[in-house]
Amino acid sequence: MKTKRFVRVAGCVLISALLCSYILFQISKSRTFQFFGGLTYRVATDHKVVALTFDDAPTLKTADVLAILKQKHVVATFYEIGKEIERYPEIAKAVVAAGMEVGNHSYSHQRFLLTSPSFVQSEVQKTNDLIRSTGYKGDITFRPPNGKKLFSLPWYLHQHGIQTIMWDVEPDTYLPTNQTEDEQTTFLVGYTVANVRPGSIILLHPFCDTCGGDRRAIGQIIDDLQSKGYKFVTISQLLASSTQH
Repeated sequence: MKTKRFVRVAGCVLISALLCSYILFQISKSRTFQFFGGLTYRVATDHKVVALTFDDAPTLKTADVLAILKQKHVVATFYEIGKEIERYPEIAKAVVAAGMEVGNHSYSHQRFLLTSPSFVQSEVQKTNDLIRSTGYKGDITFRPPNGKKLFSLPWYLHQHGIQTIMWDVEPDTYLPTNQTEDEQTTFLVGYTVANVRPGSIILLHPFCDTCGGDRRAIGQIIDDLQSKGYKFVTISQLLASSTQH
């Protein structure tokens, strides 16, 4: 009898532990919630403004993206990885010189799940220092690598007054496999334009060698949204436009 009771209790404990783990994992990747501090995935606004954001800068493909933005007379926000700033300091400086906003995307691009406070502090502060070394003077927001965050990261950001920036439009997640670059571009443009609303934050990944579809999509996304009356702003400008202060 005691053995059966023990088995039942152990089973309940195991199920509860698995359920808690699953819930915490879902919370860790939520685009709309974190346990501490301010998180923004879209801004409430009456104006047709949208923020174009890019993850994982700088790389050797950064110049291509800057050239597109210059041609279109559009600003964007570049979320930069600290170790890549160290690798390509002149490219990181070129982003600032082009008038773009720069955000923190951690130093090592590791997932912030069960991480220590000292690890979080090092990842955030080291990258902030590197961003400042490029000449950037504006506010620095933070975007968690792969959108993963649990207790230590949001608590640290909250304690230091740093905004967590997520997104509400990210077409790469839904990109079908085995497509040509032309097909990828068509999908990325179509998905983005169909899902944008006033105050949206768009996330693209145009910097890797195999991300030609994303790079080609940028100009078309800009043209299509501008034809619908949208204006492109930086994350700081988008936050300032919010009707919910």
